[in-house]
Amino acid sequence: MKKNRKVLCAAFASLFAISSAFALEVNRAELESTKGSNIVFQNYSGPHTIINTVDQIRRIGSDLAPTIASDPDNFATAGNPNRYYVIHAVDPKSPEKLDADILVIGENATVDHVKNLRRIISAYLEAAYKYSRSDADTIATFATVYNAVYRNNLDNFTAKYNKIVTDNLTSGKIGIDTNYQEWPGKTQIVIPLFDVRGGLSTVDTSAISDKQVIKSLQNEEDKGIEERKKMVDIKEREADNATEDAQNAQKKAQDEGQKLKEEQNKSTEANKEATEAKKEANAAEKDAKNAQKDADNAKKQADNAQKEAEKAKQQAEANPNDPKAQENAKQKQEEADKKKAAAEEKQNEADKKQSVAEEKQNEAKEKQAKAEEQAAKTEEQKSKTEEAQKESAKAQEQADKKRNEAQSERAAIAEDQQSLIRAEEVADENVLFGLKSIDDLGAMSAIVKMNSATGKLVKESPVSVIRSRTVYEDGNNFVAIAGTNFGNGAIKLVLIDKENLEIAKESNEVLSETSVLVEYDGSYYAVVKTGATNFVIGKFNNNADLLIQSPVAVKPATPITITAKGILVTSSDGLPILLNIKDLTEIKGGNSGDAK
Repeated sequence: MKKNRKVLCAAFASLFAISSAFALEVNRAELESTKGSNIVFQNYSGPHTIINTVDQIRRIGSDLAPTIASDPDNFATAGNPNRYYVIHAVDPKSPEKLDADILVIGENATVDHVKNLRRIISAYLEAAYKYSRSDADTIATFATVYNAVYRNNLDNFTAKYNKIVTDNLTSGKIGIDTNYQEWPGKTQIVIPLFDVRGGLSTVDTSAISDKQVIKSLQNEEDKGIEERKKMVDIKEREADNATEDAQNAQKKAQDEGQKLKEEQNKSTEANKEATEAKKEANAAEKDAKNAQKDADNAKKQADNAQKEAEKAKQQAEANPNDPKAQENAKQKQEEADKKKAAAEEKQNEADKKQSVAEEKQNEAKEKQAKAEEQAAKTEEQKSKTEEAQKESAKAQEQADKKRNEAQSERAAIAEDQQSLIRAEEVADENVLFGLKSIDDLGAMSAIVKMNSATGKLVKESPVSVIRSRTVYEDGNNFVAIAGTNFGNGAIKLVLIDKENLEIAKESNEVLSETSVLVEYDGSYYAVVKTGATNFVIGKFNNNADLLIQSPVAVKPATPITITAKGILVTSSDGLPILLNIKDLTEIKGGNSGDAK
């Protein structure tokens, strides 16, 4: 057992020393060829001082939702700007571009892994818009990649989003950095909204899964196939919903169209009646004018006859003894009276016709008013019909768009799956593990899985905080010291699963940040921190459990040397001392507790 571990450690060292330069050159070439689309999140994957449960992490997101969900059509904010804060940037008056929810990661936020960030986003979507947990998880994954792809690309957001969104974005903070240390106070995650009341289509899935995002996912080790499949499933269901909406809208358009025909028929009839009434009114008005003209002429004749009668009367009065003058006066007056009576009759007739004309005119006005009212109803119905037709066309366009995207992506996924299968068939026999330096000083390392035949990187561990450049293989795990003191981080002994290269377990104890790691006879020795300035030697088993610790304090950076006489370390006062291999007590004489 001991020999195998030491050989493996030597293999790690030689791989790093001999192959790292070549591996880094390959990686650099790969990164340059996919610059701008190869998103690799640098998470803190080491131990933590405080470990939050998944439910506690998701609650951060769900607690932001109630304010937004209560009035999704209007601008609102929720949360604490110094920690987690959401800006619901919507403008119903500007449907041409996208609205958005902006998740702000404040300067006091402690989220340090993209998985937890996605849990926060997922829980928010689930609580605010009634997404299922699975769909919310998928959208959250794509949203983070989307925001990393377009990090600080203001032109992209200005072109696609409403002013109310861009007005709430801050230069230098737009999107998300791939390094978790750049998240607090420098992150504004934009979640594009298609329809705040759209259910499954609340978030614009087309925007967060565009070509650049898919290209980034394709550059992952597994080509992001499972997440891409889930997104395709969402889009297919969106297409089904949109198709149903289109069918319902089409039926509504047909119903509205039938109503329009009815209103148009009514409008035609009303216009016909109004036209006929206008003709009758004009005819009656003409008749009344002619009757009045006749009445005026009759009156004029009556007036003339009366003048002649007056003249004859004057002559009769002047010649009282002239019978002929008397008879003439009498005849003239009788003629005048007859013409006056005829004139009055004509005037009465004219008055009657004028009354009829006025009635006809009023009827014509009423008919015209009804025709105009009906025309307004017809126009309103026309608008309703056109709106229903637009809704149907829009829904069908959305259905076609989502279905085309889904079909195209399914074809791409199938092709990527085949390439993975071909790669797996030849990769296993050439696999080896090694360490990759993360920083220039070599203080942090990560385990990498490589293809020795091609020199290409197969997989890199997300645990990029391995310390002291020492890793031991033990069964199905690697044993290492990992972690940082940044944020909620801690330095502990960890087991890293050989399959997924993620932490399988960590020690309860915190270690010195300068501790070395030494393996002997199946046990692991490291410097344990027991106080602010107090450090001791700890002995761990291969399950990261502390077995014993030294009663004597040591330097936090002490070497740990296994000798035939005991474990040589440096005490806290700077003196070299020997510890008993069995119980880690100081050897001052007598039994040395030899390491055998």
